[in-house]
Amino acid sequence: MGFSGYQKFVVAVLAFLQFTIVLDFMLLAPLGAIVIPALNITPAQFGMVVSAYAFSAGVSGILAAGFADRFDRKKLLLFFYAGFMIGTLCCALAHTYATLLLARMVTGLFAGVVGAASMAVVTDLFPLSMRGRVMGYIQSAFAASTVLGLPLSLELSSRWGWNAPFFMIVTVCAVIGGAILGRLRPVNAHLALRTDKKPLHHLLHTLTTRSYLMGFATTALLTMGGFMLMPYSTLFLVHNVGIPVERLSLVYLVTGLVSAVAGPLIGRASDAFGKYRVFAFGCAATIVMVLVYTRLSDVSLWMLIVVSALLQIGIFSRMISSSALMSALPKPTDRGAYMSISSSLQQVSGGFAAMLGGMLVKQLDGGRLLHFDVLGDVLVCTTLVSFVLMYFVNRRVMGAAAVQAPQPMQNETRPES
Repeated sequence: MGFSGYQKFVVAVLAFLQFTIVLDFMLLAPLGAIVIPALNITPAQFGMVVSAYAFSAGVSGILAAGFADRFDRKKLLLFFYAGFMIGTLCCALAHTYATLLLARMVTGLFAGVVGAASMAVVTDLFPLSMRGRVMGYIQSAFAASTVLGLPLSLELSSRWGWNAPFFMIVTVCAVIGGAILGRLRPVNAHLALRTDKKPLHHLLHTLTTRSYLMGFATTALLTMGGFMLMPYSTLFLVHNVGIPVERLSLVYLVTGLVSAVAGPLIGRASDAFGKYRVFAFGCAATIVMVLVYTRLSDVSLWMLIVVSALLQIGIFSRMISSSALMSALPKPTDRGAYMSISSSLQQVSGGFAAMLGGMLVKQLDGGRLLHFDVLGDVLVCTTLVSFVLMYFVNRRVMGAAAVQAPQPMQNETRPES
C-alpha cells in the first residue's frame, strides 16, 4: 500500500524536522577548531558546551513525560520546535562562553522533546504495517546531515564565521514550522482515551510498565553500542589504520550517501519481510562488520570505505526496524510519555557510553589507540543482548489482539480546518 498525498507530506515534513534536530546536535563538534579560538575558551570548556545540550535534552525528556499525552501532539510539537528554534538563534547570536553554554542548554531542553513528539505523531498517524517505510525516510535525516548539512555548514563557517550555520538552521526551521502550522492536522485522537492520571502518576506508570521497560532497556543498549565506538573512530582511522585526515571527508561522504539510499530500502524491507527479521539481519551484519572494522590496520582507502558502508547498513537496519517495532509497544494514551522517556534515555545512555569508551581505550604518545577492538567486543555483546530483548518485544507486539488503524488517516479526505 502506497502513501497518500497527505501521508507523503507528513513523512517529508517530519524528515526535514529531524534533519534540523540532528544537524544542530552534530554541528558543534566539528566546529571546535573554530569556536575555541574565536571565544578564547579551553577544550574543557568546549566539552562542557557540547555535553550541556545532551544533559538538557535528557532532563527535558523526563520532565515532559508526565504531560506529553495531555495535549494535541501537533501543538506540543510546535511549542517545543519553536523553543528549539529560539535556542538555535541564541547560539547564532552568542559571542561569549557563558552565552553559548546557556544557549546550548536551552536548545537541548526543547530538542529533547521535539524528537519524541514527532515519533508519537508517526505512531498515531501510521499503522504498524507502514511504519518501517516511514522510519526509513525519517532516519535518513542522519545521513542527509552528514552528506549535505555538515559540509555546507563548514563552508559557511569558513566564509562568515562559526555562527553562520546556526542562522541557516533557524531559517530552515522557520519554513518547516510554517508547514506544520499550516498543513498538519490536529493529532488528538488519544485525548478521547485519556485517563484522569496526574502527571507524576502517569510518569511513574510509564516507567514501571513491564513491556515498556523491555523497550527502554533495548533502546539503551542500542544507543550505548554506537556511542561507545563513534567518538574514537576518527582517532582510530588516522593513527591505527593510516588514513590521512584530509581523506576522512571522502569516507564520511560515501558512507553518508550509502545510508541515504539504504534507509528507505531498509524501511520497505521491514514492512515487507517483518521488522524483527530485518533487525536480526542488522544485528548479524553489525556484529561481523564491527569485528572487522575495529581490527583494521593499514588498509587502502577504498577498502575502508567498503567496510564502513557495510557497517552503516547493519547499523541502519537495526535502527529503522527497532524504531518501527518498538513504536507499537506503548498504548495510545502513553505514547507521548513513552517516546519522551525513550528520547531522554538515548541521551543519557550515549553520554555514559562515551565516558565508558574513554575509560577502555588508551592513546600512546604517537597517537595510536589501544583496546579499540575491546570497544568492538563490548558492542557485539550489547547487540546480542538487544537481539534477545527484541525477541520478547516482537512477541509482545505480534501477540497483541489487534493493531488498530489510526482514525485520523482514515478521515484524511475531510476538508482541512
